[in-house]
Amino acid sequence: MKSNYLGIWLPVLLIVSFSSVNASGQSLSSFDFLRLEPSAKAAALGGTIMMGASPHSTTIYYNPALPQDNTDGSLSVSWLNHFSDLQSGTVTYSKSLTRIGTATGGIRFFSWGRIDRANDLGEIDGSFSSSNFALSIGLSRLLQPRLRYGANIHIAYTTIAEFNALAIAFDAGAVYYNVEQGFTASVGVSNLGLALTHIGQTRDTLPLDVRIATSKRLKHIPILIGLTLVNLQDTPEISSLDQGFEHAILSLEFQAIPVFHVRMGYNHRKRELKSDRRLDLAGISIGFGLRLRRFHLDYSYSSWSFGGLHQFTVSTKL
Repeated sequence: MKSNYLGIWLPVLLIVSFSSVNASGQSLSSFDFLRLEPSAKAAALGGTIMMGASPHSTTIYYNPALPQDNTDGSLSVSWLNHFSDLQSGTVTYSKSLTRIGTATGGIRFFSWGRIDRANDLGEIDGSFSSSNFALSIGLSRLLQPRLRYGANIHIAYTTIAEFNALAIAFDAGAVYYNVEQGFTASVGVSNLGLALTHIGQTRDTLPLDVRIATSKRLKHIPILIGLTLVNLQDTPEISSLDQGFEHAILSLEFQAIPVFHVRMGYNHRKRELKSDRRLDLAGISIGFGLRLRRFHLDYSYSSWSFGGLHQFTVSTKL
């Protein structure tokens, strides 16, 4: 990277480091935006989806086997107004194809807005833009009455001024349902691929994530509880109990009213953002889901040490 961009890259890299839930010590990448939550429901649950027959097409990003017949015609639009001029959004749509399966397509974007360009002396010399995009296509199929499998392909593109990078990634997963017991379990791998072109002197890597998730609906209480284990490809590096908890996401969804669900999540890895100078709730997220006739509105608030993020997702059937 040219030296006159150094003054610009420092704050950009700091923002990315906070936006990512990557473990400390791992390098940054032009494609870390793929870690951002594309769903307000998942964000409220700590960064996961408790399967339980969700009708939302955004489930494609958490396990490609999750979209099923009840997502047919589902259109979801998600929007996150990030800090400063940073904004991100997601649009997804699912369609059931006879004797083929459930196909889902989506596009994600992340915009940095306009950024001042500076020389080595810190003098402002115009501005430039930066943005990220990812186009996704997936297919899920029924293998047995209680078992589905699926796969996705993603094309990710990053541009910073006149520099750009392109990557291709794949997901694969399987989901087991036991509706009578209110139990689901899944296993999946996300963002397995490589950068075809890169920014700078080092080839970018993709944020690989191997995860196992399970959820159970309590028998006499209208609560769905879930446990998700993430980044399992890094488990050989665990040397303490605290590092072990960094791979766990705990989730709760209260379903006492069919049209209104309250959600809570705890992601221990996001505790890395906690400030030692004051009490905060970094790692905790809350939200709700509200059904209004043909529309579903999902909202999440994710607490960070230096503020909080508000995210909305609106879904409907076409």
